[in-house]
Amino acid sequence: MKLEWHWLFELQQQEMYKRWSGLVLALFIAFQWILTLTRVIKRFKKHAMSMQAIHKWLGAFSPLFFYMHSMSLGYGYLLLLSYIFFSNTLLGYFNLDIIKNNSDLLFKGWMITHVALSIIVTIMMVFHITMVFYYK
Repeated sequence: MKLEWHWLFELQQQEMYKRWSGLVLALFIAFQWILTLTRVIKRFKKHAMSMQAIHKWLGAFSPLFFYMHSMSLGYGYLLLLSYIFFSNTLLGYFNLDIIKNNSDLLFKGWMITHVALSIIVTIMMVFHITMVFYYK
């Protein structure tokens, strides 16, 4: 959309800003996995519904976290990471609460795709962090 703020762009050129905003983005992605823990660990299941609401709201604002870290989508694996990140966010926007469909097949397909993309994003994020600190 070419929405650029000069002051933010200048901040994003600073090494310390990149690292701190990257940490915030990485913590956000890691926090989103707490929903999975509340669903699979028996003693946390009572928190699953409230965590699901938090997960959805934070996921809805995830493009803002990304934008604060980087205005550009990058090149090579960073472009792929960006596309997968935003595809997963878009998929999250069209969850079954929005579609209003009770199909078990649709739910399973949606969930498998969402979790698979989340795993790929997480792996690529760890790879990105490794490359950033290995080459600096």
